[in-house]
Amino acid sequence: MDSAKYLAAIDSLCVRDLTAADGESGAYRSGPGYRVESLEVSHGLRDGDAAPRMAAVGDFYALKSRIAQELDDRWGRQHEPWGMCTLTVRLERGEEIPEPWHLTSVVTDDLVLWQPPGSDRWIALGVAYRDESDEIHVLAVASDIDPV
Repeated sequence: MDSAKYLAAIDSLCVRDLTAADGESGAYRSGPGYRVESLEVSHGLRDGDAAPRMAAVGDFYALKSRIAQELDDRWGRQHEPWGMCTLTVRLERGEEIPEPWHLTSVVTDDLVLWQPPGSDRWIALGVAYRDESDEIHVLAVASDIDPV
């Protein structure tokens, strides 16, 4: 996908009805109030050699940064990158974290967050690579649920 297609996918998430039930087709994960889509996915890197996988992770972070810069240009930098460490600690303490923030805290190390002007919706980008049995993904998150 080129930048225009990534941005079109994110634009679609900005206006999409998020009241659908879990498991909606075409989503990485979805549920009431949120949808997570894979903008880009690796092929053949699950359960593979660590060196090529980590090289690809670097490429996916670079792609996430390029998309984030375009969104910053469009909406302005609104939030510093949000590390998942605090959510991980809270999960380990037994706190309940709402979706999609629970999922993203498990599969990503950080997210970049925006609230498009005039919207109550949260849009986030992250690189999901921590589950070695899954491919690497650049994820776009749309949520009506405030990050915690």
